[in-house]
Amino acid sequence: MVKEAEGPRFNPFLAVLLAVLASAFSSIFTKLSSAPPLVIAFYRLFFALLIIAPLALNREGIKEMAGLGKRQLLLAVVSGLFLSLHFAFWITSLNYTSISSSTVLVTMQPLFVIAGGVLFLKEKLGRGGLAGAAITLLGSMVVGLGDFRVGGEALLGDLLAFSGAFFVAVYLLIGRVLRGSISLFPYVFLVYGSSAALLLLFNIISGTPLFPYPAADWVYFVCLAVIPTILGHTIFNWALKYVKAAVVSVSILGEPVGATILAYFIFSQFPGLLQLAGGIVIIAGLYVFIRASVKWS
Repeated sequence: MVKEAEGPRFNPFLAVLLAVLASAFSSIFTKLSSAPPLVIAFYRLFFALLIIAPLALNREGIKEMAGLGKRQLLLAVVSGLFLSLHFAFWITSLNYTSISSSTVLVTMQPLFVIAGGVLFLKEKLGRGGLAGAAITLLGSMVVGLGDFRVGGEALLGDLLAFSGAFFVAVYLLIGRVLRGSISLFPYVFLVYGSSAALLLLFNIISGTPLFPYPAADWVYFVCLAVIPTILGHTIFNWALKYVKAAVVSVSILGEPVGATILAYFIFSQFPGLLQLAGGIVIIAGLYVFIRASVKWS
């Protein structure tokens, strides 16, 4: 079985920050695309799968995947299921509620990850880590405070986004379990592959056409695969071998800050005072949390 080095070659803290920055492009490319949510989600995973396939389907990768136990394979498929549900629910939520509400709610996943890490993985967080997580969550709520709406389609969108938070939390927790025994590219190949297959099934069942779409949409699909998926999710999965799931989870709360900055330059959307104040609180909370919680050799 292929084994990664015991210690990371790169600083996990810096790697996670890079992944957070890459993930900030997710809502931007998604909003730019005119394709239906399930189609966007499918092609995002499908193109990512094609790109990493040569790295996973070499002799060592195939040998490793062939030697995996039934439990490992089942968990990888389940992880892919929850990743597909996360994308399907979150991307769909953008059609019903605002980007601010959707992004804030979907990044509430640390609530589930921290609870799951403590209950199932026996991961413990010190007072500093818990304080940092609380500060960061508070900042996220401040960002979306003036934008939450109740009733009608907005409520449906908020529920979809919050459901997406639960699904991605399960995906991260399973990754924390499996990455200790499966190397990176075979793992993400199995997860992205099963996720893409399930999203394809969702599209077929719902009768959503996979083509034709404007040329610009295909560019956005590839950009989603390369930037927020490979440079985002794949790096998160790499980091899960070396740091607690809660560290990756809380760090993702920096995504709305990056998305807000990008939206300013791309859509000329200037953040309000609450968004600016919340962004500062998020950054402060992330600093406290990661400083207290990240440990590597």
